[in-house]
Amino acid sequence: MRRYAPRPSSLSYAFGPGPISPAVKWIILANVVMFAVSLFVDLYQFLGLVPKRVIESGWVWQVGTYMFMHGNAVHILFNMLGIWMFGTELERLWGTRFFLRFYAVTGLGAAATVMLVGLLPFAATAPTYTAATIGASGALYGLLMAFALYYPDRPILMFLLFPVPAKYFVIIVGAMAFLAGPGGEISNAAHLGGLVFAYLYLRGGRGGFTAEVKYRYLKWKMNRLRRKFDVYSGGRSDWDRHVH
Repeated sequence: MRRYAPRPSSLSYAFGPGPISPAVKWIILANVVMFAVSLFVDLYQFLGLVPKRVIESGWVWQVGTYMFMHGNAVHILFNMLGIWMFGTELERLWGTRFFLRFYAVTGLGAAATVMLVGLLPFAATAPTYTAATIGASGALYGLLMAFALYYPDRPILMFLLFPVPAKYFVIIVGAMAFLAGPGGEISNAAHLGGLVFAYLYLRGGRGGFTAEVKYRYLKWKMNRLRRKFDVYSGGRSDWDRHVH
């Protein structure tokens, strides 16, 4: 007798990575709270990243606080949506501790890039030295780079319309930021900084992509030794556990 699975009564669709992870939840909550406070108190020149004030006045906290400031509702909405969509899956993969470290590194790396661009002796980069850079976009671009390294063929909607593999999506947005250059209302330097520092951290730092490669190599080596000496494991091996 053949068995047939019941047909679903209607099609179902899923959006996003599912339930929010712990670190992503607190990052989003902190950004929302700071945005709500900034509606009543002007904090942008005090907490936004202004290279001149960091260098000449010693306001070094700005290299971290700028990530929690946003200019308007659309700005914070898209940044938080991106952090939820890409950050949740990465936090589940890495664990909360490594995810928070990575988020901080890319955010601070984006700030360092803005500082460097502001110090360049060119007319086009001069406004960056005195302008206030705000937003979590630098860290978000870092999450995009990590997502593309781990899930290169996963589709991402370009302009919310066209599905593009993650590896090409990151190349496109990176090229757009590079070609746009400094100036204007968008901090392309922060975007590029987030991408570059994320790549360098995952490729050359401890943990992340490097840990993934080591894990795969050790698993392959152990399986090779098992085959060589005819050793077979009963049950699930600890080498099948993905730990970061």
